Amino acid sequence: MKKIRPIDIAKKFNISTSTLRSYEERGIVSKPKRSSTGYRIYTEEHIAYFECIVAMSPGFGMDITSAALKKLQRKELDAALWIINKAQVANFEDKMIIEQVHKHLESLTHEHFMTTGEVSLQTNIPTSTLRYWEKEGYVHSKRGENNYRYFNSYQYIKILLMKLTQNTVYSLEVIRLKKLIRNLEEYDIQGAKSIVEEFQQHLNKRNQEQLHGLYFLYRLCAKLGLK
Repeated sequence: MKKIRPIDIAKKFNISTSTLRSYEERGIVSKPKRSSTGYRIYTEEHIAYFECIVAMSPGFGMDITSAALKKLQRKELDAALWIINKAQVANFEDKMIIEQVHKHLESLTHEHFMTTGEVSLQTNIPTSTLRYWEKEGYVHSKRGENNYRYFNSYQYIKILLMKLTQNTVYSLEVIRLKKLIRNLEEYDIQGAKSIVEEFQQHLNKRNQEQLHGLYFLYRLCAKLGLK
């Protein structure tokens, strides 16, 4: 079995040797054997794990990637695939939200007010999250005579846009999109449409990144004899 030095793997994937060790500490690669001098000895199987991590993390994020590969560590292929499937279902749900926002923007002709509880029920977003978003300035509500918070039609659209950020892999791009949502002026229809278009492009890119990651997941499964 060919033995490979950590530094060679790090150079191959343009990452540091400490990152390799962090993957091992996460439990998402099998523990390597040690040389007589204590150095880690990696094999082709380890390379398959590392290239899978590097390929999957941009589209799925490290949490999902780690969860799936931990299942593979235990030879639980079906469990790993269901984790991946759930992430892809989230992509489709985001696509449906984008279509919903388009529909609301095209028919935004009058104000309709909803309480925090009604918005939570409609969007499946916890009221605590809505309150946090308002505290951070992403959305704004008005107080009614009963002192309840009410969100108007445009704020409801901003809430849906914020929901789109929940399934995305944390990145500078997502931070930028959240800032754009925060800075949207009331009833800035064109600005909202522009953000929706960016989210669509972001979702398309995520789909492509996930496809790339799945190719290397398949290769890893083949290396492990799981397919």
